[in-house]
Amino acid sequence: MPESAAPNPQADADRLEAAADEAITARGGHACEAVKALIVANEFLEREVEELKKAVSHAFVRGRFNTYSG
Repeated sequence: MPESAAPNPQADADRLEAAADEAITARGGHACEAVKALIVANEFLEREVEELKKAVSHAFVRGRFNTYSG
């Protein structure tokens, strides 16, 4: 495994810390507001995933989506 692909817990922690700081800063320094905004964004993305699942399933049933045969 290349060294760049190896897990790096400290780098992940630093990245998450920076992302959290950025989210809080974007909401005027209010952590609670940042959490609310992230929950709303997550709910939106979950709805999008569900809609995409339905679309792919529908296309597959109607023969518009080919499976990978290797």
